[in-house]
Amino acid sequence: MSERRVTMADVAREAGVSPTTASFALSGRTDMRISDASRQRVLEAARQLGYRPNVTARSLRTKSTQTIGLVSDRITTTPFAGDVIRGAMEAAREQDHLLFITEADGDRAAESSLVHALLDRQVDAVIYATMFTRYVTPPKELFGRRVVLLNCLAPGFDAPSVVPDELEAGRDAARALLAAGHTQGIWAIGGHQAVPATPEGIIAGNERMRGLEEVLREGGAHLDGVIECDWDTLDGYREVSALLTAGTRPRALVCLADRVSFGAYQALGEAGLSVPGDVSVISFDDQDIASVLRPALTTLKLPHHQLGRLAVELILRGGPLESVVHRVPMPLRERASLGVPGGE
Repeated sequence: MSERRVTMADVAREAGVSPTTASFALSGRTDMRISDASRQRVLEAARQLGYRPNVTARSLRTKSTQTIGLVSDRITTTPFAGDVIRGAMEAAREQDHLLFITEADGDRAAESSLVHALLDRQVDAVIYATMFTRYVTPPKELFGRRVVLLNCLAPGFDAPSVVPDELEAGRDAARALLAAGHTQGIWAIGGHQAVPATPEGIIAGNERMRGLEEVLREGGAHLDGVIECDWDTLDGYREVSALLTAGTRPRALVCLADRVSFGAYQALGEAGLSVPGDVSVISFDDQDIASVLRPALTTLKLPHHQLGRLAVELILRGGPLESVVHRVPMPLRERASLGVPGGE
């Protein structure tokens, strides 16, 4: 049999004060005159007795359950994006909120059912999250609710979005190339979007390429070519191998994802070319293996942890949620794969 729950009356009795005084002291309210000595006795009694507030009773009084629901399409099953969850949980815990995490696995019917379940539990707000930055149509049950869109965009839906700043990341990649002296012989592998078009590439590829080309152009440089392909290791290997076989010798490769870079490294190595001595490589994502490749890969990091934190922080700031897009910077991880143009 479980132990009896310690009540506010128990704390008041132990501290020698009225239940009203105990309630005011434990809630931190200052609109009632309570001596410091009485307040300290109440807090000490609560600590000794192991008192925990009744969440249900508190929610009826405050109209808040201090809970947030998160509906994910596939984030919880993807180790690469686990930092999104950790960031959100940390921000919620820091403000004494509980995060309910649910996984729809891309099933719209399951998604709707999960939203209903969260609303039935009277969560204060919902975070609607996707694994890859893409355009979405949120479940109709979320319309008119307190919602933050995490890693996705929904034009016409009245809620803020939190996404990586892919456009600025593309610009930063170009700036890094220019700073190293690269103005020609630059090839982009992966292109404007993963081929065939996938949710991963629809926004990320287009914005990364747009930022890259914009800054290169401003710096008097340009891309010698763009190879559209899927963003996987085998694709990077195949396309870079084909490029070299055709007699093209790039000076720098901009790989649209780290997985493409892994394949590019292999293709360059088989051709007897070194990184960065012969060919520089810069990429995006900062997957775990990027730092242990040899040479370690220079890449723009997807800010998963910061994305999760900001989504929760927006919800807990209070007040109306403005329908704006919050872009989180993708920091440049400068490592050893980017050098001066080969042969110089």
